Amino acid sequence: MFELVLANLQNRPFRTLISIIGVALGVILVILFTGLARGMSNDMTRRASNWKAEIVFTRPGAMDMSSSNANVNTKYVERLLEIPGVAAAVPMLRYLAAGQGRFGLKQIDGVNWDEFARMNEMQLLRGRAPVADDEVVIDEREVIESKTDVGGDITVFGNKPYKVVGIFAPPSGARTKMSLTAMQDALQAQGKCTYILVKLKPGEQVEVVAARINEALPGNKINLTQDLIVDAEQRFPQLKLFLRILVGLGAFVSMIFVLLSMYTTVTERQREIGILKSLGASKFFIVSTIEREALMIGVLGTVLGLIASLAIAYLIQRFFDLAFEFSWNWVLTAVAIAVGGSLVGALYPAWRASSLDPVTVLTNE
Repeated sequence: MFELVLANLQNRPFRTLISIIGVALGVILVILFTGLARGMSNDMTRRASNWKAEIVFTRPGAMDMSSSNANVNTKYVERLLEIPGVAAAVPMLRYLAAGQGRFGLKQIDGVNWDEFARMNEMQLLRGRAPVADDEVVIDEREVIESKTDVGGDITVFGNKPYKVVGIFAPPSGARTKMSLTAMQDALQAQGKCTYILVKLKPGEQVEVVAARINEALPGNKINLTQDLIVDAEQRFPQLKLFLRILVGLGAFVSMIFVLLSMYTTVTERQREIGILKSLGASKFFIVSTIEREALMIGVLGTVLGLIASLAIAYLIQRFFDLAFEFSWNWVLTAVAIAVGGSLVGALYPAWRASSLDPVTVLTNE
């Protein structure tokens, strides 16, 4: 049986190659897009996890990892410091610059650098902290993306140039930071921030201090940092739908390529199928032969897709410096839809082949 299947595939090498490439495209589609989506969202999560604050204090509806709201009064800092168990409170103003960055959206943080760096154990690798209203500090990844360094310029609000005065590490939150007062002035949000990072004293329990804050300052929203650092698909509900659509497209591509290939093959091989049936070949034999051909195409296409995905992912990280993360769950999903799609795509051609009347076929031939 294996020799027959292999011979059938070798007899039509170009069509077989096209089918294998079609299945490989489905695998590449799933692995690359899910890897990019997972890598970029998890990169944001890792930067958020560099916050050493245990609590994020904000207003209801204002807290979002991509928020640009500024409706938290910075006077809350003084009141938070009066609560037992609170060691430090640092206000932070986040802005989303549309039309900037590699993907048309760029986060910028306004912070009091000394307080923020001390809380999050960050340091300046080169240069100094931002002081003037037109100064910023950036992390090492932003140096590469913006193709600039200390002394260079980047645009933040519209086309307004800001001078890079320092490079910080490790990455934490937005890759570009300016002074809190500078961002407040730029957004006309004096005395406001997006949220306040709260650092606890050693030995304090997060839940206990959070309850104290909630009791002392009711009507606000208390977020535990540990709850904000979750899986990418949970942080971005739309991402799950996006990935499911990709999986569906991958399965569709694999199935359609194999269906067309097997259908054409059955049409061209009617004489052969007629001879096999006249010699006593059962419907099951005909169907199993077609399905085994599809299975081999699916397996070869999967292998080609995995190899191509590894190569493309390497090139993406090497030349475009994008975060990319393979997920075994999605790799296995890609393999399943490639092989499964191949088998499903071959069902109709296999059924049609098994239903051919050998007398009619041989008479016509």
